[in-house]
Amino acid sequence: MQSFLEVIEAQLVSNRLPLAAVTIAATPFPNTPTVVTLHWHAFVEITLAPGGGPVAYQSVPSSALQVHPRWDRLEDIENNVLETAWELGAWDLRRIEARACARPGAAPREYAECETSFGVSSQEIDGEPVFVAEVPDGPELVEAACRTGYLCWQFRPTWCSVWQEVAHDVTLEKGGYRNPRCPLAAQGYDRGRARTIVFQLGRAAN
Repeated sequence: MQSFLEVIEAQLVSNRLPLAAVTIAATPFPNTPTVVTLHWHAFVEITLAPGGGPVAYQSVPSSALQVHPRWDRLEDIENNVLETAWELGAWDLRRIEARACARPGAAPREYAECETSFGVSSQEIDGEPVFVAEVPDGPELVEAACRTGYLCWQFRPTWCSVWQEVAHDVTLEKGGYRNPRCPLAAQGYDRGRARTIVFQLGRAAN
């Protein structure tokens, strides 16, 4: 079983693009798939004719990947995420607890955010998909998340990212990474409420 860190490192090697952010989403059901989404900071040239110069630049779509870690408690997933964010040099890690969006009165935005978290989106940017998705169980995960709520973790890595040159964090090694282990531990989860928890990982110089 690959860790989230191993999955992300494999994508960095194969794509050779700088990262801007990472999101990881999960439903509160043991041993269900999770979705790792890598948001790249890169652009491709668009030309009108072969041999012509570029007429525009288009953002590289995010990569959404279905990952199958074995877990019995959400704390297992969160500790995995914490270690990943820690070693990749993130300043902080945000855990977003989203309520079920199938409830009466839920805003349409909540459903769109749920879809996006699990790599499912019918939206396009300049005619191109928002994601390059390898999430075969995406619709089922969205359906489950809509019924029960879900968690989404977000962080901006420093290592191999667009943020490497502007990081001022005394906990980082040269290159923007940290050595294991993360000193923080997962927190409990109470289904049914919406809140955001911030795990502070980095520290500024005095």
